[in-house]
Amino acid sequence: MHHDPLYVAFSPAEYERRYREVRERMERKGVQTLLFYGRGSSPEIHYLTNWLTTTEAHFVFPHHGAATLFIQLSNHLPNAKRMAIIEDVRFGGSSATGSVDSVPSVIENLKERGIERGKAGIVGGLPYQHYFRLREALPQVEWIDFSGELRDQRQIRSAEEIARMKIAAAMSDRSVAALAEHTRPGIPEHELAKIVEDAYLGEGGVNGIHFMITTPMRDPHGGVPQQYMSNRVVQKGDVLVVELSANYWGYTGQILRTFTIGEGPTPEYQKIHAAAVEAFERVAAVIKEGTDVEPVLDAAEVVHARGYTIYDDFLHGANQLPPILRTRKTSRGAPANFRFRKDMCLVIQPNVVTEDARRGVQFGEMFRVTESGLEPLHNYPRKLIVCR
Repeated sequence: MHHDPLYVAFSPAEYERRYREVRERMERKGVQTLLFYGRGSSPEIHYLTNWLTTTEAHFVFPHHGAATLFIQLSNHLPNAKRMAIIEDVRFGGSSATGSVDSVPSVIENLKERGIERGKAGIVGGLPYQHYFRLREALPQVEWIDFSGELRDQRQIRSAEEIARMKIAAAMSDRSVAALAEHTRPGIPEHELAKIVEDAYLGEGGVNGIHFMITTPMRDPHGGVPQQYMSNRVVQKGDVLVVELSANYWGYTGQILRTFTIGEGPTPEYQKIHAAAVEAFERVAAVIKEGTDVEPVLDAAEVVHARGYTIYDDFLHGANQLPPILRTRKTSRGAPANFRFRKDMCLVIQPNVVTEDARRGVQFGEMFRVTESGLEPLHNYPRKLIVCR
């Protein structure tokens, strides 16, 4: 396996398993090659190459033979060559005007492989302009969307993947502990983000997400964690609601907790937090290998029975893999015939809010599905946290 050992990677056996399973899926679909596209975060490209995509990347993965990874920008290429577990890593190239353009290199690579007819699969959100040029250059190739096959394969986590997710979960737990220790009246919301990231940056973690909101408990203006911190200054009597994910080499934990600042929760926040904990526990109790979505939806109904609703999704697969579930009343759809399978990982995260969404909390964390139930990946206490 080509790889600089100073960078984290899985074992050769793990990549051999992944390659074998992807190629078995290709064979069943009659696909001779796959073209992956990623820009920014691309877990599918990382899954097979170990390159954590920065800007644009194209990855040609054949049923037989060696794969090729095309990288943008050129100054990212040396790092990609060190991190990737494949040998053939190239600069994608530029257009005549000097702007980024990997498509001619990709087309040439496909032609060199004899991919000028038959069926090829696309994985990821390939831009239409790229697709149009591929169709124009390779008119006899039938392109199909293969993304669902990769999504299905990635849902089942190996022992090595789960071990890495537990590292990310521990980093996420430490970020909650850091907020509990350091959040106090007088600091700006921006400093909360620094507190979170300082808990894991020195250990090789990076920010996945830190969504947070602060608002007065007695005059709340929102209960949904925000993607960007404002200039607001934390005050005594505030509530802080967070959704945190530390990322460790492409894998994340996810923990959601609610804090009160300088004093305990008001009666209204005690009540809404109790409803979130109850909903979390009821849903967690019904999931195991073979469970379908109906028992989950039944258990989640307690949110509405307690006089509240939800804002964020109630449950989702790790890294937003399926299923993505809400309550029946707030549903936006659910996957047909879905059943939880052993070694899937998921996040239960009831974001319980009042009907006007002015008051709310969030509570939850990530689990692994087992034959008998759920195994937590996190260890931080399940409680409302008071920052004195």
